[in-house]
Amino acid sequence: MRRIQHSHLPVTALTHPGMRGKNNEDRYGVTAFRMEKAPERSSALLAVLCDGIGGHRAGEVAAEIAVNRISAVVSEEGDTTPPLDVLQKAISAASRDIYEQAQGNHHQEGMGATCTCAWIINRRLYLASVGDTRAYLLRSGGIRQLTTDHTWIREAIDKGLITPDQAEGHPNTHVIRRFLGSAQPPEVDLRLRLDNRESDEEALANQGMTLLSDDMLLLCSDGLTDLVSDDEIAGALYSQPAEEAAEYLIKLANSRGGHDNITLVIIQVPHQASLKRKSPAGWLLVGVLIIAVTGILTSLWLNGAFEKPDEPILTATPTLHVTLQLPGSLVTPSSSPAFPTSTFPPLPTAVVTTPPPQPATITPWPTNTRQP
Repeated sequence: MRRIQHSHLPVTALTHPGMRGKNNEDRYGVTAFRMEKAPERSSALLAVLCDGIGGHRAGEVAAEIAVNRISAVVSEEGDTTPPLDVLQKAISAASRDIYEQAQGNHHQEGMGATCTCAWIINRRLYLASVGDTRAYLLRSGGIRQLTTDHTWIREAIDKGLITPDQAEGHPNTHVIRRFLGSAQPPEVDLRLRLDNRESDEEALANQGMTLLSDDMLLLCSDGLTDLVSDDEIAGALYSQPAEEAAEYLIKLANSRGGHDNITLVIIQVPHQASLKRKSPAGWLLVGVLIIAVTGILTSLWLNGAFEKPDEPILTATPTLHVTLQLPGSLVTPSSSPAFPTSTFPPLPTAVVTTPPPQPATITPWPTNTRQP
């Protein structure tokens, strides 16, 4: 599998340390590949988002190790190993690397990281996660969290110990139940949940789902989701370009306290027609049509079709209409395709209120990031 400079899907990524003066312990990596051994030399995109935790200012070290190790394993084995197997192996390897690094340095003891990985082959999506970094799918006006938070709060709600209302402000809100860097590799969550009513087996079977035109995939850290609701995230991403939406959401979280690092990775799925905009075959078709039209008009002229008749012609002469569709023309579907498993209804229109301007500067993190 070969790394390439340009992704087949547009990607926007931004990170910010927040407003509490904390070190930025979020790390992300976006890498584009050409799968040489796959059928038709498939295009692939790997996005990894990690949030460092624990240790003496070493969370960023753990997150850095995780991003680099996961990206390296996928790069080495992505061509020959099934997608879910390679993601599981990569995350487990990263967890061992973090643990071994911490064992050799007492200043880094206890460091760890959460992570979410999106592995997109052509348009098929595979997800893996550990911790509370999230992946969302935005489709046809709706938003859906695809990953499951591995937190004390989430487990307590799922087991009926507390209600969602009781979870607000609970002291165990940020207690993480799974993370990279533990003595034993964590259980990697391979469920891709499209409906809250799905069983775990059904959620696992969703892996490899096809992303549709105009879909958006969002990976983000809890610095965003703690302070900005899903409806607000959807409202921003549907109402403005991806980079502007990312900047707005970071400013919105910061205006509400910005108590943690904030990172977003946005992957967009364009129309299929846009992938053929520069096809040389399109120009060849135009040339053939022009030659054909010229030949028809010449034949009509030689046969006297354009000579002024001596007497009025009473029969109607059919008019020749030739329409040329130039390369680059976009064909927009008449309607958006339905969500494949009746997952979530379209959200009501979100009202996005512009927060007061903040002095903080938005800066993209350069770690292992390939610009599309």
